[in-house]
Amino acid sequence: MNHTIDASPVWSLLRPLLFQLDPERAHNLTLRVLAQWSARFDGKLSSTDVARTPSLAVDALGLRFPNPIGVAAGLDKDAVAIAAWQALGCGLIEVGTVTAHPQPGNPRPRLFRLPRDGAIINRMGFNNAGAAALATQLERVRARGLLQVPLGVNLGKSKITPPEQAAADYRQSFERVGALADYVVVNISSPNTPGLRDLQRVDEVTRIIAAVQEPNQRLSRPRPLLLKLAPDLADDDALACAHAALDAGCAGLVLTNTTIQFEGVMTATAGMSGGLSGRPLLARSTELLRKVRAEVGPTPVLIGVGGVMTPADVAAKLAAGANLVQLYSGLIYYGPSLVRASCRWLRSAQAPSVS
Repeated sequence: MNHTIDASPVWSLLRPLLFQLDPERAHNLTLRVLAQWSARFDGKLSSTDVARTPSLAVDALGLRFPNPIGVAAGLDKDAVAIAAWQALGCGLIEVGTVTAHPQPGNPRPRLFRLPRDGAIINRMGFNNAGAAALATQLERVRARGLLQVPLGVNLGKSKITPPEQAAADYRQSFERVGALADYVVVNISSPNTPGLRDLQRVDEVTRIIAAVQEPNQRLSRPRPLLLKLAPDLADDDALACAHAALDAGCAGLVLTNTTIQFEGVMTATAGMSGGLSGRPLLARSTELLRKVRAEVGPTPVLIGVGGVMTPADVAAKLAAGANLVQLYSGLIYYGPSLVRASCRWLRSAQAPSVS
């Protein structure tokens, strides 16, 4: 069933109301509405929609993305609103982060808005229903045949799994959900699972990717793997991890996750530990993206994420070397119309100037 969502006027009314609620409650309420909508409609778009402009399509990872703008992992961990994200114009959808074991996440409060900064701090802790539940949900999505865009799955380490068993934990998740994804992201960069960022070392990257590649290469069509890194790594360490991932068979990288550096934020952040996303992250995440692209050359696929709040920010990520761009905080502050607004911006930039 075809149906559209006119996001802009709806969001102008909803945002002031939602921002009066606790951030996590507002998120869950919004997600429930999108999930209910997704259960009724398929979110398929016509070829005349701006989000389906042929010149915006991107061929990467052996997949065709109808446009380069999508939703980042974290917004829809359990894949309950796939049709809605598609209807909003996303050219890619990444669900998760999912872990091998179901887990409730960290104690609340664990999500904070910083409106003066256009930022969010979260310490959610990979709250999700687990890989088995996600597999069941993705099987339903696939059975409906609704997807017009590539679907990525973001894998994290279960909190109960000790670091020395991390590789096996990631492999277990992949064995559940890998075949149901179009691409898979190995996330070792969230600051909200104890010890996870310690895995951002060449030896650990090599070990984890090798463990995931074992079941991946048994698939009739192995899925493209990407590694997601933090913006807080020193440049040399990030580049070393990037090379290790590519050498282990990854098709690319996702740059970047949230930051634990709160310097320069105007809002008082006492008691708000976690990962900072939104406008303050743009400069560093884009700088690292540019450096990684210069280092690895044109072939690996880079997904730019972090601080994308406007269509101009989307264009900046692409100019820095991203093949694809993901949104998170920008959708919270400026609404889901940001996807189509960015498509219009990019389409306009492609148009020949008239002298």
